[in-house]
Amino acid sequence: VLRYMSMGYHMTNTFCCTLRFRDMSNLNKLDFTVIGISRRNYLKWVQDVKLHLTAKGIRVAIEAPTDDKPIDEAQKATAMIFIRRHIHDALQTENLTVEDPRTIWLALVDRFNHQKDIYLPEARHNWQHLRFQDFKSVNEYNSEVCRIRSLLKFCKEDLIEEDLLEKT
Repeated sequence: VLRYMSMGYHMTNTFCCTLRFRDMSNLNKLDFTVIGISRRNYLKWVQDVKLHLTAKGIRVAIEAPTDDKPIDEAQKATAMIFIRRHIHDALQTENLTVEDPRTIWLALVDRFNHQKDIYLPEARHNWQHLRFQDFKSVNEYNSEVCRIRSLLKFCKEDLIEEDLLEKT
């Protein structure tokens, strides 16, 4: 009986250690791509962070503080860990002393939020020079139309019905 009990104890310890190891290995997995220095993925990164923080119930950590949405230190720490895990190492180093998630969020917005200024002229140019004959298939053309439309919409520039009819 003692042998079985000690074997059961050993199996339980092994199982617990395995669970702890699995939990620790999940810490290294990222939920999405980190924001890089090049700014190319900033827009997608912002949306991903907002969605994940909302899903975790801690989006208030990056928003302007209000009396009706209090946030405790544990929520701030969770948001900060999440944001740091999803930014480039150089950005982590640059913001090493920042302990408030809203402060780091605003610093990143200040640094990267000029994408609309870059994308709008490019999207306008692409829309004006979009020609059906430049594509191998209707699907490729439609995909490009949708991509450019969404980029223009993101930049707060809506296409009128006449523009859409011209491209079809």
